[in-house]
Amino acid sequence: MAGTNNFNPNIKKIIADKNVAINQDELAAKIVQGDSLSLARAITLVESSRESDRGLAEKLLVNLSKQNPQKSIRIGITGVPGVGKSSFIEVLGQYLIKRGHKLAVLAIDPSSPVSHGSILGDKTRMNDLALTENVFIRPSPSGESLGGVAQATRESILLCEAAGFDIILIETVGVGQSEVAVQHMTDLFLLLMLAGAGDELQGIKRGIMEMADIVAITKADGDNIQASKNARLKYIQSLHLFPSLPSAWIPKVLTCSAEKNLGIEEIWNEVESYFNAIHHNGWFAQNRKHQNTWWYHEAVKNQLNQRFLENDVVKEQSKTLEAQVLSGEISPIKAAQILISSL
Repeated sequence: MAGTNNFNPNIKKIIADKNVAINQDELAAKIVQGDSLSLARAITLVESSRESDRGLAEKLLVNLSKQNPQKSIRIGITGVPGVGKSSFIEVLGQYLIKRGHKLAVLAIDPSSPVSHGSILGDKTRMNDLALTENVFIRPSPSGESLGGVAQATRESILLCEAAGFDIILIETVGVGQSEVAVQHMTDLFLLLMLAGAGDELQGIKRGIMEMADIVAITKADGDNIQASKNARLKYIQSLHLFPSLPSAWIPKVLTCSAEKNLGIEEIWNEVESYFNAIHHNGWFAQNRKHQNTWWYHEAVKNQLNQRFLENDVVKEQSKTLEAQVLSGEISPIKAAQILISSL
């Protein structure tokens, strides 16, 4: 398809020129045609905190929704740093492209506390996949949203769907805090685990395991094969103790090796089995409706918070109260109560 050239994450910062007027109708048309640079520019818009950009982004999303964008399957992939998320996505992505899919990868990177930019965004990640046709990779700084999930990720998913990507992978930071939000924007939750490391070291607790539809033990090669098999049995036993998933799906545990390209096809076969099951029992459509409701409430909270903190009266009062908290004249809780009551 023309216009599906891959977007290199290393040049994302030069895509959107704020000094150039944006014609959202033209931008929408190019996105639907599969133009990756236009898609990147649109994602820059939805990530922006500027009020003018947000207004353009909302109009763009409404415009695209009227054009019946292609629906994708949305898969969240998580795991602690070092589990091999990028390597796994690299190999899985190549497998999917060979099967004729169009793949978008939204990688949620930790934000720099200094620049607030994406820490890993300037590194070359998923080298081979990034150069593959029909692949779009976008690193986004996590900002200050829940658990490191980029606030505009869900809107970015909708934009990628409009551009014709039928499989969208959302890679999280993997620190055990962002998974709830990711679950509310994806159809399947894939948890990558390591063999030979305790839950304390991996930072993955019971709550994360309870959300997993598929668990994959990574780096199952060489001397680690037996340890991976043992870990698989352990997680199978553990999952049997958890409450049943609302989808009625029984979570599966598999092993894989991105380095040796082992187990990737088996994992995707389970993914396809999962989607066949939830389409058959109606959970796919029901879950999408639940997610829309959840994101409606999240949007209300985010907009209330933003408008409250941007209010001139609140800004002025907040400075005074912050000074009083610093000096010990007033407790943080009391200061918050006073600030909220100021409106």
